[in-house]
Amino acid sequence: MGCDDNGFQAFMSALYNLIDGPVTSFRENFVCPNQQKYPWYHRQFKRVPTIDQCFTDDVLCDFEANSQYKRDRAVDSEILSILRQRFEDCMMFEAPDINVCKPLYEKYKDSEEAWFIKYGDLGAYGDARKAFMKQKHRLAWEKKFGPLSAKK
Repeated sequence: MGCDDNGFQAFMSALYNLIDGPVTSFRENFVCPNQQKYPWYHRQFKRVPTIDQCFTDDVLCDFEANSQYKRDRAVDSEILSILRQRFEDCMMFEAPDINVCKPLYEKYKDSEEAWFIKYGDLGAYGDARKAFMKQKHRLAWEKKFGPLSAKK
C-alpha cells in the first residue's frame, strides 16, 4: 500500500481492500489448493472401445461405446456452436465488410457438414450402433457412386 494523494483515494483503497481481501484470501487458501487435489475438477474420461470393436453380446462394451458416443456428440455440438457464435460475432462487428468473416464462415460450413455426416438424421435416440451403420452405408454408397460432398 503506497502513499495516497488525498483522503478520498485512501478511503477508496481501504474500501477495496476490505472487499477484495477476504475474497482473495479465500481463493488463495481454499480454491486453488483444492483444484489440484481433485481429479474431477476437469474430468477427462479415458477412451473406450468403439461399437465396431464390441462383440454383439457384450452389453457392457455396448453401454460404454454409447456413453462415449454421447460425450463425443456433445463435444462436437459445442464446438459447432462456438464456431457459429464466432461467425455471428464477426458479422455483427464487421457488418459492412463481410470478406473479413469469410474464413470463419468456411470453417463453420465445413464443420457443419462433418457434424451432419457423423450425427445428422439419427434423431433424438441415435446411438453408437446407428451412427456406425450410417457410416458403413455412406462408405458403401461412396464406393459405388462416388463422394456425396457438395464440393468436388
